[in-house]
Amino acid sequence: MVDDEQDLCDILLFNLQTMGFQAEAAYSAEEALTKIMASEKRKGEGMPSPAPYDLLLLDVMMPGMSGFELAAKLKADEQTQHVPIIFLTAKDTEDDLLQGFSVGADDYVRKPFSIREVIARVNAVINRSVPHPTQRDESLQYKGLVVDDDSKSTSVDGTPIALTRTEFDLLRLLMKERGKVFSRRQLLDMIWPSNVVVIERTVDVNIARLRKKLGHYAACLVSRSGFGYSFEPADEQKQKKSGQE
Repeated sequence: MVDDEQDLCDILLFNLQTMGFQAEAAYSAEEALTKIMASEKRKGEGMPSPAPYDLLLLDVMMPGMSGFELAAKLKADEQTQHVPIIFLTAKDTEDDLLQGFSVGADDYVRKPFSIREVIARVNAVINRSVPHPTQRDESLQYKGLVVDDDSKSTSVDGTPIALTRTEFDLLRLLMKERGKVFSRRQLLDMIWPSNVVVIERTVDVNIARLRKKLGHYAACLVSRSGFGYSFEPADEQKQKKSGQE
């Protein structure tokens, strides 16, 4: 939990710990960054770590480094890009929400909030982030673009790329149903948890981020104006165009 309001941190920590979570607080983004990097370093070196973090509850408006800046730093670092982030903030405009998702947030909760809502969203994000061994799918591949469901990894021409959980789920769904057009509403219903309130533009933000990471395969994520998105291999797109001509 990262927030400069100590009373709020204390209340949330008490309730999280009551529900069985191991939780601790940092009262600035700088303090949180130091703790997270130290934990990841110890884990990477095979040393006992007091708390490799499974989730970050993050305020936005704090003295010094903002929550958005901290999230951007964590998502840009290979050591910490896997840590899910829920923003808990009073910044509640549509642009604020889209900025939160654009820096890799998994959820966005507006202040004031109920403790029960936060606990529910924490459970939802953690459940989504933990691999389920019984749910096995074959790897999906189009030429050099590979999505491996078992390892939750993605590679482009043999080079691993870092995707958020939402980006991974979007790409996996579109590749699995290649050629099928999904509306924004369908994608929201299928990818985002039912207890998370997001707007349709959030889909556009995640698709835009995916395209930047996919390199020359970005063209396979096709926008159908007025309908939605689909995954269409480049060679199939050429065949359609030649058939129309």
